[in-house]
Amino acid sequence: MGLLDNLKAKAGQLKGKAGDLANQHGDKIERGLDKAAKTVDTKTKGKYSGKIENGTGKAKGALDRLAHKDDGGKGPQGQ
Repeated sequence: MGLLDNLKAKAGQLKGKAGDLANQHGDKIERGLDKAAKTVDTKTKGKYSGKIENGTGKAKGALDRLAHKDDGGKGPQGQ
């Protein structure tokens, strides 16, 4: 097994572990994203509110996809 194969195997293991953690702690991660977004929005005095909301939404979407990888990419209601 070559070096690249070893790296791919490790990356797959890490992705699985990250998905498990996202599934277990998704609510805490979302609260952290919201808190960070609010802090940045306050510091920039609302100048970038739209961009901050957009970025936060994308981060939450990625978190959902990572957390629900085992059910075929479907959400909690199987949608």
